Amino acid sequence: MCVLNLLLAMDLDDGRLAKRRKTKLELEFEDDHRQTATGMETLPGEIVVDVLSRLPITSLVQFKFVCKGWRALAQDPVLAADMCRTRTGNTCLILHCDFPIKNHLYFVDLSPNNQEKDKVKRLYVPFQTSMPEFDVVGSCNGLLCLSDSLYNDALYVYNPFTMDYIELPKSRRYPDQEVVFGFGFHPKTEEYKVVMIVYYRNTSSSSSSSYSRARRVVYRHSDVQVFTLGSSAWRSLGKIPYQLVRRSSEALVSGRLHWVSRPRRYHPARCIMSFDIRTEEFEEVPKPDCGGLNRCNFHVSVLRGCLAAAVYGNYGKLEIWVMKDYNVKESWTKEFSIGAYMPKCLKQNLDQDNRPLKIWKNNSSGKLVRVLSVSENGEILLEYKNRVLVSYDPKKGKFTDLVFQGIPHWFQTVVHAASFSWINTLP
Repeated sequence: MCVLNLLLAMDLDDGRLAKRRKTKLELEFEDDHRQTATGMETLPGEIVVDVLSRLPITSLVQFKFVCKGWRALAQDPVLAADMCRTRTGNTCLILHCDFPIKNHLYFVDLSPNNQEKDKVKRLYVPFQTSMPEFDVVGSCNGLLCLSDSLYNDALYVYNPFTMDYIELPKSRRYPDQEVVFGFGFHPKTEEYKVVMIVYYRNTSSSSSSSYSRARRVVYRHSDVQVFTLGSSAWRSLGKIPYQLVRRSSEALVSGRLHWVSRPRRYHPARCIMSFDIRTEEFEEVPKPDCGGLNRCNFHVSVLRGCLAAAVYGNYGKLEIWVMKDYNVKESWTKEFSIGAYMPKCLKQNLDQDNRPLKIWKNNSSGKLVRVLSVSENGEILLEYKNRVLVSYDPKKGKFTDLVFQGIPHWFQTVVHAASFSWINTLP
């Protein structure tokens, strides 16, 4: 906060500030009480962005409450867009906890200038009374999309640091359905869209006896529904010929959402499927040549803005492949090879329960390790079994269990870019 205190004492008559960018909100501020001016409002936009990009998230939250002028700057859409581009290297983690009953959101600020990196802080969800149980659909440009995990009915988009939120209109529902979500933004059209892939059964043609004897319910029908933020209704794009893993999209790259397909009986190999937010078309993305990605041994993520595939090998080993040029098969490169590792916390639980490692791999997510991000110093951030965050140094081959004060016992991690962003095209 020392940078902000320095700005408070700046001379408004300094000739070096003669050339400055004035936004509409700044002009509105000047018409208010001039005695509340601090100097920040008169700085060129690029300097304001540079100053704010160096602040920890907690200071950014406090920024808008200092005075009316700073609040106006925080609501400037141009400033918010610039900050999304400049804060890409500063990692914030959203931890979604649904154990034991009530859902909560927490965050960890890992930015270099944060002096409280070892503390986990709880986020307030203003609409939680109407949607107490929820899943995180995705994070994009400082916004979170949350879905109702009980009834798959309600959907909200909100900024967890400014508390702005909106409930989306209800979509078409089927009596017996499973839903796969995606949430993203396309830089060319500057549109946010929520994608809902509904798999459903024709209950009228299915007997109850066959349903009870089935080992796994097969949803043969599908309906792809899309909602553009700022519009008033959902649109149906028809069916999709792919069975996707029942998880929200884990990778938004080049304006495209990505999922992994489910293996089929006579086609066990899984595919990487993309959805172009601009053209609203599905396409199969070429996979890396790494021994065949089959039934349950890889997941996709985003590393340094590129599509990545984390491939599980034998004996707990992990390979990370990165697609340097999007949609070019030859650009897949094996960036990292990570050996087997068991965090101390998980090892203690396994010893107490006397259960083999295989039990841990057979949960709903189907994997022990998730690759989250790569930090500026080149270390890889990993999540182990929704219980522990681990940093891996590929140069030294060293694992470090990350310990945070107040971290929940069970959680799902979402990499998030905190900002003042909000949707400015609401009807």
